[in-house]
Amino acid sequence: MTQSSFAIAARQQMSASPQLQQAMRLLQMSALEFQEEFQQELASNPFLEEGESGGEPGAEAAAADAGSAEPANESSAQRLDADSAHDTAPFEAEHDSYSVDGVEVLSLQAADWNELPAPGFESLSRGVSGDPEADPCNWVSAETTLREHLHGQVCGIQLDQRQRLAAVLVIETLDDQGYLRDPVADTALALELEPSLAAPLSEAEIAEGIRIVQQFDPAGVAARDLPECLSLQLRALAPATPGRELAVKLTGHLELLARRDYRELQRRLDCSEPAIHEAHALIRTLEPHPGSHFAAARVDYVVPDVIVVRQKGKLNTVINPAVMPRARLNSGCIDLLRLSRDGKYPAMQQQLQEARWLLRNIEQRYVTIQQVAEAIVARQKAFFEYGEIALKPLLLREIADELGLHESTLSRATSKKYMATPRGTFEFKHFFSRRLSTDTGGSCSATAVRAAIKEIIEGENRDAPLSDVSLAKMLTENGICVARRTVTKYRNQLKLPPVEMRCQP
Repeated sequence: MTQSSFAIAARQQMSASPQLQQAMRLLQMSALEFQEEFQQELASNPFLEEGESGGEPGAEAAAADAGSAEPANESSAQRLDADSAHDTAPFEAEHDSYSVDGVEVLSLQAADWNELPAPGFESLSRGVSGDPEADPCNWVSAETTLREHLHGQVCGIQLDQRQRLAAVLVIETLDDQGYLRDPVADTALALELEPSLAAPLSEAEIAEGIRIVQQFDPAGVAARDLPECLSLQLRALAPATPGRELAVKLTGHLELLARRDYRELQRRLDCSEPAIHEAHALIRTLEPHPGSHFAAARVDYVVPDVIVVRQKGKLNTVINPAVMPRARLNSGCIDLLRLSRDGKYPAMQQQLQEARWLLRNIEQRYVTIQQVAEAIVARQKAFFEYGEIALKPLLLREIADELGLHESTLSRATSKKYMATPRGTFEFKHFFSRRLSTDTGGSCSATAVRAAIKEIIEGENRDAPLSDVSLAKMLTENGICVARRTVTKYRNQLKLPPVEMRCQP
């Protein structure tokens, strides 16, 4: 017979407070994500309001140029402390009036909360015309998709019912690149169209639907593979196009064409090498993914968090004023809450506390980002002088130890953060690169090696390009110990073609 027993034991456990969790979450956001989060908090918390800009837009940059970035942070912290000192006064008032800047203000009763104006977001739901039934989303522009573009062409030609159905099924089977990779019959079964038909579509009718869609714009759509896609585009050209007929034949020998095996192509197609070069040039003008223009993804623009400017020979780092939020505590709501007695509004007291946390965490976010940016700029001064080839090896742990931060905190501070420099805009993580040894006992960064490979390839003789083995030997001669497979990996990361593809035709 089993017996149950209960025991009480004490143990210590560490857990992150809500304030710390919010600070970590805000720190790892990009500038755009942070702006979106901040606007949501501004709309939902009545104790937050947008503050006025602190002077001219370039005031912060001017202060940084003069070497006074720290006083700028200090003034921001002083404003926050002043707001906190003001709102931490007791909520329970002793009298029915109080003084602000020497002016006596009458106390408001709890009933006065009902007299507060409604939030100013009502007009947003009425659309541009003021009609309460209008949907503001109707005013948002939308790009035409590939399927919409093709369906519009189906409606513009005369087809019988079954031909139109076959063409529609073909369009619905296409992938985002415009290829027909799946069986059309499977699409009909998935849409449960077969029971509604007098007879299922035959293979001949499906083939006719494919032929119809292949005549639509863009040329090459509804192809089963790359050779068919290129062939459809070539056949859509004018018959008098130079090299067109031979280019159609070359689509059946793309593997030999990729290897530039012109001798074998001349033997198989019975043509001259100049004619092959002409047809090859024509093929290179074609679009291998005809639906790519319609499947363009949403563009996320990069907003730099930090700006690096050179003033009087010195690199200064300043937070981008465009991403620094202008927020403060709403003194009117705080005064009304202070006048409420006996803690009647605990939910609003919690919102006030959350507003304080948010302002402090915002301040801490930008202080940390600027400290990390200054440490990176100090370590990578040679990069700003000579470019990527002078980028030094750098690890997150080195900066974390220098700033007294945990490595995970530094990882959050460098993730999706960008720095606008005189040499362009770079992600913080671009400046961190692993260490490679040299034959002199020193070290260089992997980014510098990639820059060296790119420089060598750009300066090579196009008639006799260098192989990866030759590139590795040249780097070894310059004191950089790199294996051939490492050179291949870095070349692929740079999206540079192999030696046989770099040969000048």
